Amino acid sequence: MVKSEPTSDIKRPKFIKPVKVLVVVAPYYKEIADDLVAGATAEISASGAEFEIVNVPGALEVPTAIGMASRLCDFDAYVALGCVIRGETSHYETVCNDSSKGLLMLGLQGLSIGNGILTVENINQAKERSDPKKLNKGAGAALAALSLLSLSLSWQEMSKDIGFKSSGST
Repeated sequence: MVKSEPTSDIKRPKFIKPVKVLVVVAPYYKEIADDLVAGATAEISASGAEFEIVNVPGALEVPTAIGMASRLCDFDAYVALGCVIRGETSHYETVCNDSSKGLLMLGLQGLSIGNGILTVENINQAKERSDPKKLNKGAGAALAALSLLSLSLSWQEMSKDIGFKSSGST
């Protein structure tokens, strides 16, 4: 069993209706990506949800793929997975910042997204954060996406009768 990271009092959500999650993976570092996927899919399965996995060329393409899927498909939540390791150029900052901002923008539009794109200094840090026997960030990202979905669904059930009522209503 893959461990997820401790998340204070966040519990794994349970869903009444079927839930489908899209896991978008940038597998540039295959071993790391495979471990992140193992963590994410274990967490998704443990919640009773279904999932599909797609690969994209790199971390910059992850938000684009999620945006396209949100417009063209019927997924309830999204998990972004990948790994960016600092190199000798400023490309690291561009990839980290732009992929993160892209996911944030999609989240602010109402998508339930868990960001499991590792941004690390070296391969050892990546292995530590993706290890299925330790605190797997893929599992944490899946839990985040499912928690946001659960919150969104609970808010959809709340009444929108706020403000003024017409004189004909009681």
